[in-house]
Amino acid sequence: MGTFERFLSLWVALGIMAGIALGSVFPSLFSTLAGLEVAHVNLVVAVLIWLMIYPMMVQVDFSAIKDVGRKPKGLLLTLVVNWLIKPFTMAALGWLFFKVVFAAWVDTASAQQYIAGMILLGVAPCTAMVFVWSQLIKGDANYTLVQVSVNDLIMVFAFAPITALLLGVSDIHVPWQTLLLSVLLYVVLPLAMGIFSRRRLDKGNDHQRLQGFLAKAKPWSILGLIATVVLLFGFQAQTILAQPLVIVMIAVPLLIQSYGIFALTYFTGCRLKLSHQIAAPAAMIGTSNFFELAVAVAISLFGLHSGAALATVVGVLVEVPVMLSLVAIANRTQRWFSEKDSAPAVDKTAL
Repeated sequence: MGTFERFLSLWVALGIMAGIALGSVFPSLFSTLAGLEVAHVNLVVAVLIWLMIYPMMVQVDFSAIKDVGRKPKGLLLTLVVNWLIKPFTMAALGWLFFKVVFAAWVDTASAQQYIAGMILLGVAPCTAMVFVWSQLIKGDANYTLVQVSVNDLIMVFAFAPITALLLGVSDIHVPWQTLLLSVLLYVVLPLAMGIFSRRRLDKGNDHQRLQGFLAKAKPWSILGLIATVVLLFGFQAQTILAQPLVIVMIAVPLLIQSYGIFALTYFTGCRLKLSHQIAAPAAMIGTSNFFELAVAVAISLFGLHSGAALATVVGVLVEVPVMLSLVAIANRTQRWFSEKDSAPAVDKTAL
């Protein structure tokens, strides 16, 4: 890692402060930027996320994806955590904190809204940002792609019924345009461009041009992450400054959920003797959320200024700092996995 990347947590912290400051000083500017959306997908954020994940997609050796079937345990772990554990632990934590722990400070209606927003986060596993976290922990790019792709496919069918079950209602409106457009923007298009770029850059199969391109593209990926942080915190600056106590109360169960799911997935991966480059991304996928979808559904179901929408926004606010801390933990504990298991299965991915 270069000097810039080693101090990534500092740059993100400065980005958070800059976003809040700019959002409070120039609220109309950020309101205008927030309005640039299609099907509840913000186009500016989409461009920045695309900038982040495109270099990761170039690393994917599409021909090596067929080898993923030889290591099914990592994919099975991802699916069990994301669809059989995470949504239900999130609902349980929301109920515990807003019906018991914080009951004296929150009215019943607001508590229900906050729990609903947390449930929406729990049922939406991460899509785009996982590629960033996977790169930072030197994960297997090919395997991460398969994990994310299978999650996206299941989400199309499972998101609505699980959300309906946990919210206790029978008629859940899923903004299919948001879901499909997000998958198109954050997975399909950058993947297609990544495959095209890799083939053009690596025609001679000596990897020199490809490695040179990735070395130049990597800083832009990190800049995209920081710019996204500034933008997201700028969008919510007024809310953060106006309701700091509520933000903290919502953040507490979200933090417990994040670190708990990471620990469960990471240690299970270790016990299953998965390689670090598979177990660590699996834990990241389980921990992070598809916040674009969660926010969009909360707004369409409960309204822009609802407690549910606020809870999903708090999920956005805590995610980047939490995930960076987990990246540090994953990198420092790589020794828990044997060198043999952690060795890259395909040399082409270790670029």
